[in-house]
Amino acid sequence: MTGASQGKAGGCIFCTALEADPDSALVLHRGPRCFVILNKFPYNNGHLMVVPIRHVGTLAETHSDELGELVGLTRTAEMALTEAYSPHGLNVGINIGRAAGAGAPGHLHVHLVPRWDGDTNFMTVAAETRVVPEAPDATVARLKPIFGRLLET
Repeated sequence: MTGASQGKAGGCIFCTALEADPDSALVLHRGPRCFVILNKFPYNNGHLMVVPIRHVGTLAETHSDELGELVGLTRTAEMALTEAYSPHGLNVGINIGRAAGAGAPGHLHVHLVPRWDGDTNFMTVAAETRVVPEAPDATVARLKPIFGRLLET
């Protein structure tokens, strides 16, 4: 995996996740250039990320084939989350650099967070606690077959 050693040296959570366990239970799909993984600390049920396998920190550093797969998998993730959860909306975002809020600066990733009317989830602010009623293994069981079907070739 190109760039993985550089990620490992820096303690990159994405590089480490793929190196430590390529079949990690949190990985929903692994393509040739990008993968889809559940967020270990989700804001809402279904919160996932689309990540290039190669350790790159910005969109400008991606190759066109990586960028194409990143956008394609983001589209597929939107479709899968919509089918699985019927959210009222989705937050789709990229934070580049720590100052922009990147929790894993140095390794580009796209967040997709399902949202529902009235889901403000004040607990994070009021009690430094997140309330997510679905366990990660249930989220994987719900989403993995949908990704498999949507990505059949």
